[in-house]
Amino acid sequence: MQDTILRMEHIVKEFSGVRVLKDVHFDLKAGEVHALIGENGAGKSTLIKILGGVYFPEGGEIYIGDKKMRFTSAQDALHAGVGIIYQEFNLVPTLSIAENIFLGKELTRKGVKLDRKDMVKQANELMATLGFANVDCNEQVSRLSVAQQQMVEIAKALFNDSRILVMDEPTAVLTEYDSKKLFEMIATLKEKGVGIIYVSHRLEEVLSLSDRITVLRDGELIDVLDNTEKNVTKDQLVSLMVGRKLEQYYPSREARESDEIVMDVQGLTKEGLYRNVSFQLHKGEILGITGLVGAKRTEVVKSIFGAIHADSGKVMVGGEEVTFSKPSDAMKHGIAFVPEDRKKEGLFLDASVANNMYTANYDKVTSHGIFRKKLKEAFLKEYFGKLNIRPADPDKISRDLSGGNQQKVIIAKWMAIHPKIMILDEPTRGIDIGAKAEIYKLMDQLAQNGCSIIMVSSEMNEVIGMCDRVIVMSEGRVTAEFTHKEITQEKIMTAASGNK
Repeated sequence: MQDTILRMEHIVKEFSGVRVLKDVHFDLKAGEVHALIGENGAGKSTLIKILGGVYFPEGGEIYIGDKKMRFTSAQDALHAGVGIIYQEFNLVPTLSIAENIFLGKELTRKGVKLDRKDMVKQANELMATLGFANVDCNEQVSRLSVAQQQMVEIAKALFNDSRILVMDEPTAVLTEYDSKKLFEMIATLKEKGVGIIYVSHRLEEVLSLSDRITVLRDGELIDVLDNTEKNVTKDQLVSLMVGRKLEQYYPSREARESDEIVMDVQGLTKEGLYRNVSFQLHKGEILGITGLVGAKRTEVVKSIFGAIHADSGKVMVGGEEVTFSKPSDAMKHGIAFVPEDRKKEGLFLDASVANNMYTANYDKVTSHGIFRKKLKEAFLKEYFGKLNIRPADPDKISRDLSGGNQQKVIIAKWMAIHPKIMILDEPTRGIDIGAKAEIYKLMDQLAQNGCSIIMVSSEMNEVIGMCDRVIVMSEGRVTAEFTHKEITQEKIMTAASGNK
């Protein structure tokens, strides 16, 4: 019988008098993966922040083994063997990979000088166990991709010998290939007796990895499911999470075919990033761009939007060659862009929802340069309604919204300019299943209304479920193109690995 290494009993948490966790129980055994799922706002993040010493509960107890604990800081939790990998990275960008891993536990020579050589050696060995043997741990963290930064976070937690490891959306920034490496590492950790709390919106992963599954909804414990026989279904989980059946995850596919070419990218090249990238985008279609981390998909679409300047090649929009020196030039041609990192590039986090939505739409809420109350109210009512943004409070600070609602705010801002072409880079990364379904529906509606969509995505099911055509990239070049009928996971992975 596995030992219970963690018990959280009768946990209650309130913010400003609003109870967000209501008598929640959770436990973890050594060597198991216990998934924690629920829609955004269900209380998952609050529960793990209580375990991590970030929040202190109004009620309830935490036991590590048989010892009752009182965590008043993240250091308390860390010293008790709790390692938490949050969605928001906790790395020092100006330090190297090795320095981040050894932060607070630096190796020294004769107690004075930092032993950087040995730190880098040990860090390289640790990263190699995660499948990143080719990463130089002298590299400064700020120069790493989002996926590589995530792996550094995991390495940090493992370095601290955490017996309880919380993974909060660990594959949200990883490709299928890198996710498989992570899953292999999880299997190794289980064998060593590490208990893993796995928080994810990706239900296929939850069903594949977990031994037990706890479902939260609106701050309450709904059910704990035994998944050791892998007999729990996705439909069960969705029904428990949302309190209703999600009849269809992806929208029913209507004909989205047109011979009209709205964009023609020819031989686009940026030395050191990508080379000879060519593709066409048709009116009203959803074109997917996929590939492994490092394929330079984001760099290509940023170049199309004017945020990166290509060295050669050309972009044709509506049959005319265009040159965008900055994003505002692309906007004038009816192109919108939803970035991969919504918190750094998509939102002013400390501004209100309304002010974020106005940023591309001042002409719709002002008259002669002055904000007009009636125009603002009409604008906000329309797009809060169209995108079901919750809470329906335009004065809410954007930082305080769930990931799914933050993404809806960004999409609403761009929808309002009525774009001819919309580029969405990882549009459903780190958001719950209900919000994903809503965004898929919005994308389908936009396409049906004639908007052409380029979707960059690492999520295979999303690519297959949503796209009319898919372009696969590897190391900065296009290696394959498939129609919807031709797309399979095997074909995409083969092309993403550099094989045509």
